Amino acid sequence: MTIMKAARLHVPGEPLTIESVPIPQPEPHEVVVQVEACGLCGTDIHLAVDGDIPVQHTPITLGHEAAGTVASVGDSVTEFSTGDRVALFPSATCGRCRFCMAGHESLCENARVYGMAQDGSLAQYVAAPSWSLIPIPESVPSEIAAIITDGVSTPFHALRSRGRLSAGESVAVVGCGGLGTHAVMLARMMGAGFIVAIDTQEQARDRALELGADLAIDPAAEPRVGKYIRQRLGRGVDLALEFVGRAETVDIAVNTLDTGGRVIVVGVGAARVQLPPLVSFVGREHSVAGSFGMDKRDIEDLFALVAGGRLNLDRSVSGRYALAGINDALARLASKDTDVVRLVVNPGL
Repeated sequence: MTIMKAARLHVPGEPLTIESVPIPQPEPHEVVVQVEACGLCGTDIHLAVDGDIPVQHTPITLGHEAAGTVASVGDSVTEFSTGDRVALFPSATCGRCRFCMAGHESLCENARVYGMAQDGSLAQYVAAPSWSLIPIPESVPSEIAAIITDGVSTPFHALRSRGRLSAGESVAVVGCGGLGTHAVMLARMMGAGFIVAIDTQEQARDRALELGADLAIDPAAEPRVGKYIRQRLGRGVDLALEFVGRAETVDIAVNTLDTGGRVIVVGVGAARVQLPPLVSFVGREHSVAGSFGMDKRDIEDLFALVAGGRLNLDRSVSGRYALAGINDALARLASKDTDVVRLVVNPGL
């Protein structure tokens, strides 16, 4: 077989089309993966529905959260063989820049994100550089591996690498959609002493409480969130994570902090944010930092945690779709359905 099915974006805002395209052939350094699961996330909505994140060319195959089995390998690839189970790092990294060499693949200077700069994994097959693949342990299902590559590893990176969460610290999670929900779960697993979930959606707050949050707050009903937390906890939080990407939610995160607290901003948007008055910001030694994506080590460690029974992500898959149902899946995700943590597409169906 030389032809495969792929979900292609031609015009943002219009439905993706299922097309027959050639199966990619591996370059010497590449591996071609038969895709068994591809997760969907908010970035796909920005690309396909809203059109506020541009793609480098059209038509293009979307999809950047992928897991499957090796179908073929390039001539210079020695570390993988046909039939190996692998997950893709969400972008094709170069493997040779200063950040890749230091294990900070999230900052690769030459990264080409699947579905934005090159064809992605909403297709039956996808080509990837061998160095950006991660072996999947036998006990980890492909759909769980797929969502780990972004939907779980992104908040893990924010908590561990950027937030430096220590056991016993208090955490606020602003925005409890897919990323924020996993942040609550991971913060509890990592030993957070008290977790506050902040979201305007009741279902998202209830889910966060079920998964480990100690307190859930609706900022629309309780606009002075920081004061409310101090009344309940006796002080502010040590670490706040923002997953929305709006100026007002960054403000909420900053206002939850205790003296010496830190904010990690994960949400992406066009809004400009302002620091608090410097007499307060400096005097209380607050810090605000960004967190972008994940590193390979984050994905590898999460695979080990799931394989070892330390992390259960069975509730994270909210729906499963065949490739023909991709537009239904995108519509559900774009509707802000609060029952959704992650949706997964199986291109082989």
